[in-house]
Parts: sequence; C-alpha cells; structure tokens
Amino acid sequence: MRKELEVILNSTHDAMIAVDETGTITLFNKAAEQLTGIDASYALDKPVRDVIKNTRLMYILETGDFELNRQQDLEDIKIITNRMPVNDKEGNIIGAVAVFRDITDMLDLTSQNTELEEMQSMLEAIFDSTQDAICVVDQDGIYVMINPAYTEVTGLNKAEIIGKHATADIAEGDSIHMKVLETKKPIENARLKVGPYKKEVIATAAPIIVDGELRGSVGVLHDVSEIIRLNNELREAKQIIRKLEAKYTFDDIVGNNKLLLAAIEKAKKAAETPATVILRGASGTGKELFAHAIHNESNRKFNQFVRVNCAALSESLLESELFGYEEGAFTGAKKGGKKGLFEQASGGTIFLDEIGEISLNTQVKLLRVLQEREIVRVGGTKPVSINVRIIAATNMDLEKAVLDKKFREDLYYRLNVFPITIPTLNDRKDDIYNLVLYSIKKFNQEYGRRVIDISDEALKALKGHDWPGNVRELENVIGRAIISMRIGEGEILTDHLPELGLHNADILDNNKAELNLRDKTENAKLSDVIETAEKNHIEKTLRKCKNKTDAARAMGISIRNLYYKLDKYNLS
Repeated sequence: MRKELEVILNSTHDAMIAVDETGTITLFNKAAEQLTGIDASYALDKPVRDVIKNTRLMYILETGDFELNRQQDLEDIKIITNRMPVNDKEGNIIGAVAVFRDITDMLDLTSQNTELEEMQSMLEAIFDSTQDAICVVDQDGIYVMINPAYTEVTGLNKAEIIGKHATADIAEGDSIHMKVLETKKPIENARLKVGPYKKEVIATAAPIIVDGELRGSVGVLHDVSEIIRLNNELREAKQIIRKLEAKYTFDDIVGNNKLLLAAIEKAKKAAETPATVILRGASGTGKELFAHAIHNESNRKFNQFVRVNCAALSESLLESELFGYEEGAFTGAKKGGKKGLFEQASGGTIFLDEIGEISLNTQVKLLRVLQEREIVRVGGTKPVSINVRIIAATNMDLEKAVLDKKFREDLYYRLNVFPITIPTLNDRKDDIYNLVLYSIKKFNQEYGRRVIDISDEALKALKGHDWPGNVRELENVIGRAIISMRIGEGEILTDHLPELGLHNADILDNNKAELNLRDKTENAKLSDVIETAEKNHIEKTLRKCKNKTDAARAMGISIRNLYYKLDKYNLS
C-alpha cells in the first residue's frame, strides 16, 4: 500500500511537500524535485526552513490556518500553492502539507480551470478524510460544505444541511457562523447542542477571507462527550501511575565512583532475586532512588511499588496502614474493613523507608511478615497470605540500636539478608562534576534557564566542601546558584555559589527566599511571618543534624510532628 501511495504521489503534476510537527520534511515528491531543483534524497528528514528558504509551512504548524490558492515566487518561477495543517483524531496538529504547481506558462483560462478543478478535488478529498467535524457556510450564511466527521457528530447528512441556513443544525445556543459573519472575527470554544440528538459540542469558527473580502466561515466541532471520556481515561491512567509509581531506574543514578558502581552492581544482583534488601546510607545519598531502580529491574516491575515512610506515621496508624483492619476494629473503621498496604502491594514491592523508627510492637508484626509471608489485619485473627518483595532503608546505626534494645535482633537478621551500603558524597567526590551537570539539566527545565557548565574554580570549591547533606545538599546548592545567575549566563562561577559550610547555613536560603518573598514581606500577616521563620529554622536544623531523628530531638518536637511539618512546607 505504501509503494502504491508513493507511485500515486510521484505521478501527480502537483508538487507536494509535507512536514511533521517539528517541521521536518517527510514527503517531497517528483514534481517538488522538478519545480525546486532539489533532490528528495537531500530534502527528506531535513528542517523545511533549511531546504525552502521562504516556506510558510512553519506558520501553518504554529497557527493551524489554511492558505489556499496563494501565489508565490519560487526562485525564477511563479507557483500557486495551498497549505493546510494535518490533524489527528483529537484535533492536535501533527503536520502540514503544501501542494503547489508552476503557473508561469499558464496561457489560457481553460487550463487554469482544469487545474483549479483538480486542486479542488484534492482539497475535497483531504477535507473529507480529516477526523475533525468541519462545516463551511458562504457569505450569506448558507451551508455549502460538511465532511463525514460532521455527520458523525451531529447526526445530520448532506441532504439535510447543504443549502440550509447556518442555524439549521443548532438545537440549543447561537450559531457561531453567523457571529463570525457579523464580526469578521474568529469564535473559540463556544458550547452548543447540535442535531436531532442535541449532541453537546465545543465549536470554533473562523472567517474565510479571499482577496480581502469575506467569503464565508469555516467551523470545527468537538464532541464534548468524547473529551469527557478521554479526561476520565487520563484520570484513571494517572491513578494507575500513582499506584505503580516507581519512577527511577539504574540509568538515573549518576556517577562513576567505584564505591557507587559496586553498590549499583550489588543492587542489580538483588533485583534478580526476591530476597529482602536493606539499603544503608546517610540521609540524602539516594536510598529511595535505589529502591525504585531495584523494583524496575526486577520481574515485579509491572506490579505495584508502594512506598511507606515508617517515621511519618504514629504506631497505630502505621499498623492499620500496613496490615489493614477488620470492620469494627476501632472507632471510625470503615464498614467491611480495609486492605493494608502489604495486601495492596502483593505481587509487587513495598519500600519501608526509615525502618529503624518503627516501634518494638510493630517490629514483631513485621517479623511475622518476613518469616511466614502472611499478615493478620488489625482486629482480626485470620492470617492472609501475601506475595510481596520488601525493600527497607535506614540511616540509623541498626547494630547500635540492637545493642540498646531499640531494635529486635531477630528482625535485624531477617532484614539484613541483602544489605547494600550507599556511599556518601564525601566518599565519591570524583562524581561531583557529573552530578552538577545532571542538576544543571534538571534546573534548566524547572527554571527556564540555559546554563551549560560550571567553572573550574567553582567546581574546586564544591570539591573542597564537606557534604553533610550529600547529593540532596549538592542539588540544593546548584539550584540556588542558578537562581542567583542573570538570564543568559551560561556558566556557574564561584560568585554564583551560596556560602558553603554549616556555619553559614543562613546564607544558603537568601537567594531563593528573596525571589519568592521580596514582594510579600510588607504588610504580611503575622501567621505568614511565623510560618516563614519556622520553615527556615527547620531547613537549617536539618542541615546541621545527621538525620531527621536528631533534627526532631534538637527542635524539641516528635519525629511525627517533624514529618508533618516537612509535608506542610514541601521540604524533603
């Protein structure tokens, strides 16, 4: 079929050039070669602007307008051309087509009429084949053209609508065609009901101007019920993505340090087995990144990945969330009970972050999961078998916690089947440059910048710093440096870097805080000022402490209260 189409396109007298949504040439037939003097082998897969200097196809891509019967100079010949967008089922522009021919040697009206008839047939074929519901009225508001998609949406065929007034298809609302003819201006996103079945549509119309005169109006209808269906499908897809959310793979782990590569290699081996994995490392080293990657590398990657922050939930809430509960287990329990996260993650992976923070009572229940591969819901007695892979993570010294009787020894050995230690940034400073480039790319997208690199002096300053916050702290520093740069600057210099060192932690917040709060400090509410101060204090305390438990203790609040505030202020 493709070869037949190529034969047809290369046999026509009309030169045809088509581009995709990026402006790259995808069609350049024989007639186009003859008229332009350019070989198709040279033109194909190149940007159209590089091949045809005065092309207007990029304008068609940008605006979605039609340009019909336009005369144009092409080198030393004159052509007449038609340009039109190509749309998909949803109305999105996915390309553009230019159809043109040499009119230099046209000698009489007969040949011109013949060519126009051929052109009209081609345009009618394109008009009828598009998936958009299109209707056209003349300058008097009389329907002259509709396509099959219009009939499908409205339920009105050509015999019922052609030759009728523009209001003939309106069930509820005003005719957009008549508004266009009155105002000579486009109408967008008008809500109407059309046809005998009162189909609800969103309509757009634009005037047809020929030689400066209004000749009619063209309208496009979009079935709202289809849009609603697509929105529902999108919502369902997003829910599935959230449930199966394991966003990162091993390709997202940046670095070539031998300690990091050894950890990655070990993690890849762990992914091949169903064994329990415990990720050890300081805060900010990327334990969650490893957990995502292990899941996505395993044979469970098409099943759910459930993340649980054990330190963020109270003991009772953590148990009910992990193990579920039976109806009537406690006041407020749902009728019929509720499945816990272990059951929901069955067949997939559950990531237990901050595992060292769970209570001894919950540790006992978790031990049963690891030993028997079953859970008992809160308030229940019947065991429920589960098939779930457990990945745990902690920045706590579990061995010391075992000696201090804060962590069960038997659970420790069950979790420690496949331990993976993730190196700190201080142990892999040779990776700092690659991490900086990765962060630059990330923040360029987030802040709309075009930073390319970092100077040798600035890089040397970064390598000379101790990184208590590890990779997370480095990302923070690069983000603040980019914020402080002027638009158009492409290289991070030493002057752009915030002050490094915990004793100057206050300065690290200045750049971004000034950008966000410069216009908000005057006449601010007392509550806003208090919240700003609280957020800044929490950030500084987190940088000074080894982990969140120490930070909560230093501020005199519970670890659960700290996690509540981290979530409130969107802090990591």
